[in-house]
Order: sequence, then structure tokens, then C-alpha cells
Amino acid sequence: MKYVTSVERLAVKRGIQQGIERGLEQGRAEGRAALLGRQLTRRFSPLPATITQRLAHASAEQLDLWAERILDADSLDEVFVGN
Repeated sequence: MKYVTSVERLAVKRGIQQGIERGLEQGRAEGRAALLGRQLTRRFSPLPATITQRLAHASAEQLDLWAERILDADSLDEVFVGN
């Protein structure tokens, strides 16, 4: 059996923690995108495939901006203006 130093164990632990954090952040972004997609569909149904793709690939900041814009937007284009 191979000996594992405390430094190696610490590196593995940090790697696992970073992976978990990245996974949680990705999950939150996917949740934001899904919620915004449902809201947009309800308000401006049906959504074009291009919008669905934009939601899936958007950053958390973009999703938050669009989520705020949906409150005042009269059209789908107004939600995504400039982005």
C-alpha cells in the first residue's frame, strides 16, 4: 500500500472542496436559468430555441439582470436588450 503524506491528503481534500463548490455554483446557475425560463415562457410564450440556449449558457450575473428586467419588459426583446 502506498504511503500518502499529509500534504497529499490536504491537496486531495482541497480539490474535493473546490469541486463541490463549483458543482453547487453550477447547480444554482442552472436553477436560476430554469426559473427565468419558466417566467419568460409564462409571460412571452413560446420561447424561441435561441433564448433557451442563451439561458443555458448565461452567467449568474446575466441571469440576475434578465430576471430583474422581466418585471418591466413589455416584450421578450426588452428583457435581452444590449445582451
